[in-house]
Amino acid sequence: MTRPTRQREERERRQWEDRGESESDEGTELDPEDVDEEDLVRTADGELIHEPTGLIVEDDQIDRGPEWRAFNHSERQSKSRVGAPVTETMHDKGLTTTIDWKDKDAYGRSLSSEKRSQMHRLRKWQERIRTKDAGERNLQFALSEIDRMASALGVPRSVREVASVIYRRALKEDLIRGRSIEGVSTSALYAACRKEGIPRSLEEISEVSRVERKEIGRTYRYISQELGLEMKPVDPKKYVPRFSSELELSEEVQNKANEIIETTAEEGLLSGKSPTGFAAAAIYAASLLCNEKKTQREVADVAQVTEVTIRNRYQEQIEAMGIHS
Repeated sequence: MTRPTRQREERERRQWEDRGESESDEGTELDPEDVDEEDLVRTADGELIHEPTGLIVEDDQIDRGPEWRAFNHSERQSKSRVGAPVTETMHDKGLTTTIDWKDKDAYGRSLSSEKRSQMHRLRKWQERIRTKDAGERNLQFALSEIDRMASALGVPRSVREVASVIYRRALKEDLIRGRSIEGVSTSALYAACRKEGIPRSLEEISEVSRVERKEIGRTYRYISQELGLEMKPVDPKKYVPRFSSELELSEEVQNKANEIIETTAEEGLLSGKSPTGFAAAAIYAASLLCNEKKTQREVADVAQVTEVTIRNRYQEQIEAMGIHS
């Protein structure tokens, strides 16, 4: 008689568990309108989870990756069927077709003389039709100037992109009229350096440009005002690592120079002063204090300021620091 009893108990237990699961499911159902967006968390797998209850609100996801697999860079390059990403540094944003200069077919075999002649003509016409009018040709020239100067200055790719966007905005607002293309493109690059926090002085910019420093400064002020570019004052401390590296000074000198800049800037000495000259004077003072003496001429050459500027800023800084020379 024990067997039927056990079967009945097992059946009742299962019914109880099923009822409890259904009740719990009903109790944890979420109404989308009652869910607070702050409680929703998107996982790395693309699932949307209600954090307090742990329920998955959304699990449909789209795999936007390729259908093929690759395990190293060369495999990715060989299997990829797309071109370079869209970029603002090219007048057509890199969307036009380019014909390879190699006179070979898809299998790497050399082309016949007739085909080579045909490909040469195709390349020539392809280059011509990339710019449909004088406006596009001017834009192409301006962006190539930005790329050339950015390479000479050694600034990262992000600065070139920002400079190209600023130039395009100036072109759209018709700010180029009456000004040289080189002047506006140089000003756009200087503005991009300041936007991205890459310290480059007007003197350094003018060295790689084809226009004078005065014109760059005048055009930069005009463009930044017309386009509403919010520029923060340049922090002299950003020049310290580069200048110290060129002077082969130790990290101790860099730290001391930063300390001098911070202390003297708090007392208002930086107001109205050139950040490069201020940084150069702090480095000169720090090199003396740390027994790694550099002459004013050496520091001035690196910072591209005059020795008089360094002497004046140096005297102000040591007086503010309470140091006797």
